[in-house]
Amino acid sequence: MTTVDTVPRTAAGILAAVRAIVPRLRENSARIERDRRLPADVVELVRGTGVFRMGFTAEFGGPGLTSAEQTRVLEELSYGDTSAGWCAMVGMDSGLFANYLAESAVREMFPVLDLSTAGMLAPAGRADRVPGGYRLSGHWGFGSGITHADWVFAGAHTYTNGERDVTAAGGPEWRVMMVRPDEVELIDNWRATGLAGSGSLDYEIVDVFVPEAHSFSFREPRVPTGPLSTPDLQMRKMPGVPLGAARAALDHVRELAATKVNRMTGQRWADDHRVQVVIGECELELAAVRHAVYRSLDHRWARLADGATQSDLDRGERIDTMLARVSAFRRCRAIVRRLYDLPATTSIYRPAPMDRWLRDLETMCQHFMAQDQIIQSAGAFLLGGTPRNPLVLGILD
Repeated sequence: MTTVDTVPRTAAGILAAVRAIVPRLRENSARIERDRRLPADVVELVRGTGVFRMGFTAEFGGPGLTSAEQTRVLEELSYGDTSAGWCAMVGMDSGLFANYLAESAVREMFPVLDLSTAGMLAPAGRADRVPGGYRLSGHWGFGSGITHADWVFAGAHTYTNGERDVTAAGGPEWRVMMVRPDEVELIDNWRATGLAGSGSLDYEIVDVFVPEAHSFSFREPRVPTGPLSTPDLQMRKMPGVPLGAARAALDHVRELAATKVNRMTGQRWADDHRVQVVIGECELELAAVRHAVYRSLDHRWARLADGATQSDLDRGERIDTMLARVSAFRRCRAIVRRLYDLPATTSIYRPAPMDRWLRDLETMCQHFMAQDQIIQSAGAFLLGGTPRNPLVLGILD
């Protein structure tokens, strides 16, 4: 059982703990997929590595990992099991949201740091202002990890006296509401082909009171400057999941190719020109996209840590991490698609993991973060047009 005293408290310690559980995650991958969620013992296994506390800063006794360090841990976790990595990627938002909640609320809501969150940020609900807070109702989708979440977040447009609140720029105001799991009704509709074990259920909330202190707006960071003050803070570590899945598939095929012999010709795969080229090119692709991700994360963190605000970043810097992120999703999928073809029919039989990796990547690439709207938003921002998804650029109006 996880105890506070046994959880690693540094980036190196958390990464080492994750590496140590990779074999156990692999052993449980079929069960995770079959259960359509992380089993309770797997949740505790992941919790014990310190992954859920990665976003908490030293102010709250957390390890304060950089975005690159968070991504590296998620990459290793996803190397063990993609659904576990995806759930941890969402679940660790607890500490990142702490940078927008009042300090007293954080200490009340997270008496220990190894608590996970799940939910949807998009304002699919309605929050009516009442004394002391809001009455929240709505229906949200894709609550990855919600079956084991300690807190559920839900984006909502806010209303005062029945009228929708608007921002200074005239757009609809929205906030993120944090509610307890027992105030949420789960809808067991997650029967997806990929990321099957992520438990990404729909959920409903009906007329639940949310204290003001349990809500936040990305417009209002508690600390107005620094690496965690910009609205993309919870998006940056997402590439760790596709990078880990692609690395797992590539290592699997390399191990297979080292000993496999073509039954028709007697030629070793290790001596087959086609196999050599595919492996070499996939390594090239993965190295290139991985470099782009970590270079962009390190650059953004350093700039913000030096005191730059989002408005100080030039247009190239504003789109850098978002485009590297899209590229990671798409190019990792392309890598696994190509690797899938090498073993041919061997890839389709269980318990061979190739099919699961491909389905996981196909599914995660349907997330809006890997869609054309992100690329369009980058192009529009560069040209002075209208981005379809301004949030990824830190534009909240």
